[in-house]
Amino acid sequence: MSSGNNPQASLIGGHAEYVKGTAESAIGSVTGSQAWTTSGEQAKAHAVDTMKTAGEQRNASTQGFGKVEQKLGQATGCEGMVKEGSASKRQQ
Repeated sequence: MSSGNNPQASLIGGHAEYVKGTAESAIGSVTGSQAWTTSGEQAKAHAVDTMKTAGEQRNASTQGFGKVEQKLGQATGCEGMVKEGSASKRQQ
């Protein structure tokens, strides 16, 4: 789910894909379906790679959601969002 030169869109897309993967893994765990669990874990791994790449391309002084992103990261347990939100918050 790459969006080329738009790291902000890639971050959002990566987070959406991670949530989807988490849901698939949970369904697999509850139902005992290895296919769902595997699909979910693969989606989460791809999402992490997408978010890492997008984060490396993002300029915190001009992109980011600051405190909102940091708080959402804390709520969801996403260390990357916490870091990115904190970096963009300092610049705002």
